[in-house]
Amino acid sequence: MFFCRGFSRICTTPRKSLFGFVLSRRTDPSLFLLSNQYVYSTIKVRSGRETLSWSFPSLLGLGRQIHQSSSLIEEQLDPFSLVSDELSLVANRLRAMVIAEVPKLASAAEYFFKLGVEGKRFRPTVLLLMATALNVHIPESVGGGVGDIVTTELRTRQQSIAEITEMIHVASLLHDDVLDDADKRRGIGSLNAVMGNKLAVLAGDFLLSRACVALAALKNTEVVSLVATVVENLVMGETMQMTTSSEQRCSMDYYMQKTYYKTASLISNSCKAIALLAGQTAEVAMLAFEYGKNLGLAFQLIDDVLDFTGTSASLGKGSLSDIQQGIVTAPILFAMEEFPQLHAIVYQGFDNPENIEIALEYLGKSHGIERTRELAMKHANLAAAAIDSLPESNDENVIRSRRALVDLTQRVITRNK
Repeated sequence: MFFCRGFSRICTTPRKSLFGFVLSRRTDPSLFLLSNQYVYSTIKVRSGRETLSWSFPSLLGLGRQIHQSSSLIEEQLDPFSLVSDELSLVANRLRAMVIAEVPKLASAAEYFFKLGVEGKRFRPTVLLLMATALNVHIPESVGGGVGDIVTTELRTRQQSIAEITEMIHVASLLHDDVLDDADKRRGIGSLNAVMGNKLAVLAGDFLLSRACVALAALKNTEVVSLVATVVENLVMGETMQMTTSSEQRCSMDYYMQKTYYKTASLISNSCKAIALLAGQTAEVAMLAFEYGKNLGLAFQLIDDVLDFTGTSASLGKGSLSDIQQGIVTAPILFAMEEFPQLHAIVYQGFDNPENIEIALEYLGKSHGIERTRELAMKHANLAAAAIDSLPESNDENVIRSRRALVDLTQRVITRNK
């Protein structure tokens, strides 16, 4: 395992340094999740906004120990099959929601919602499972079928969060592909390559507007604030990626902060929104947030590995795409720690193909890929530990959904596409 060579400053404000030395839980000490180097924690600042920070490597491998001892891991489940019917319902509603009066806009907006190119539907699956995992039963004293009505209404509102999240996610993909000049996405031509940059940007804007309409219909200001923060984070993360200095490109802190903004913020805040709609306590809502945050970070770290080890066919997009665009990710950052001479190459950038070849040669000699996988595993273990820390339940559906959420943490780090 890899130990931190220095300690970061304690974070005091959400707009300055996001990194510090803290525990990830601010209430009951028994719920604290300690983690190793390069693993995010969460603190609450006076303004009430959540801020991310590095945590102290207090107990090596704790996440893995918690994960292995979890009472939830008793059988393998297919998380996607548990919510397959609901996923179909959500997919159908999404296709209906992105219909536009202008034909060209309609074709662009529905481009990645058509049957066959919907993607893995990973985020809706997580959110629907989280909804069941945090199920709140209506008191039996409520008569006249009111309990069933309230339960059904709650589930519909939580499904709406899954739909909103997927629209925001696809909108961000459309915008990213324009910025990256990508020509493939999900195994087919990217929308910007097929219909042009302008229409791709407008389609992304249209999806965001539809997401806003659905969000407003929930009439929950706290959830609206969460999702607004997600959109803000997406913009901040993309801007960070576009405007990095040579020093920032070499910083693991900077990389992880950007990764949270671009990838993990959406799923973490959406998980928290699911909990808030269910009327859960702040503590449970924070556990849902922790699960989504760490799952999202693990997901992106494995994406960064696959960009070097996967094929274009398996990824549905070009391999080595990040480094060819001058984007430095975790494998290269870890390789730089073993081979300091790689700093000079990163400072020069990767416009020169020879620099890419040199960087790949150093990466091949280093443990960069292995250490990135280890970091992803640490975050996956923390996500599983968050589920294990939820209040106990005897409900079979709740238990099954929690097992599926834990199973997803392993699927994320063992996937090859």
